[in-house]
Amino acid sequence: MKRVLMCCALVVAGLSAGAAQAFEADIIPTSAGNLEITFIGHGTLMFRHGGKVIHVDPWTQLADYGKLPKADLILVTHEHRDHLDLKAIEAVRKDQTVIVASETAAKQIKSAVAMNNGDAKTFLGFPVEAVPAYNLVHMRSPGTPYHAKGDGNGYVITFADKRVYIGGDTENTPEMKALRNIDVAFLPMNLPYTMTPEMVADEAKAFRPKILYPYHFGETDVQKLAHLMKDEKGIEVRIRNMK
Repeated sequence: MKRVLMCCALVVAGLSAGAAQAFEADIIPTSAGNLEITFIGHGTLMFRHGGKVIHVDPWTQLADYGKLPKADLILVTHEHRDHLDLKAIEAVRKDQTVIVASETAAKQIKSAVAMNNGDAKTFLGFPVEAVPAYNLVHMRSPGTPYHAKGDGNGYVITFADKRVYIGGDTENTPEMKALRNIDVAFLPMNLPYTMTPEMVADEAKAFRPKILYPYHFGETDVQKLAHLMKDEKGIEVRIRNMK
């Protein structure tokens, strides 16, 4: 039976003892040193690699960003308020921070670089690919998806020899199934806005990340995904506090 990891180390992600905030974190070895992944919660992550700090969809509801390490790079998946938080961005950015966002989100962020679906660029030495993130099934109203194709991005970030995919708000799309050589994948499971556990399992079995983190899962039962993946060899499911 596949081992499902249920806990991990706590890290202090602050700048001083008085400012410290504790979050779960994992270490992924790469050919150029460790990649530290900090699980802020919901769709919000922080990466540290090679002396650089990358924040993904920072959100003030989850953390005091004035007390977290400043960003060298910020990635914003789309314009919804739990992913695009201007207050969080301003708190964590510095003069040299590079901010990358979907086209719609970039219009709302000072000095942001827009990436469209399918774009591939390199920022601060990190290759970044924008993957379409959208709904196929779940609709806000008939014919109106919660996330329309072309509006949002997922991102593949390359850290030395490791490729990390962050899904954003998406369902099990053909573009995601076409991904290859993904070492770590974050797949959303927040109903009704993104995927069911069955959709996540379908997607993971198609592109086969070595490590699968369900994230942005709200009240969806993550143990259902664990059950669906329990006999799938070569994919390790790791469950962290990412409601």
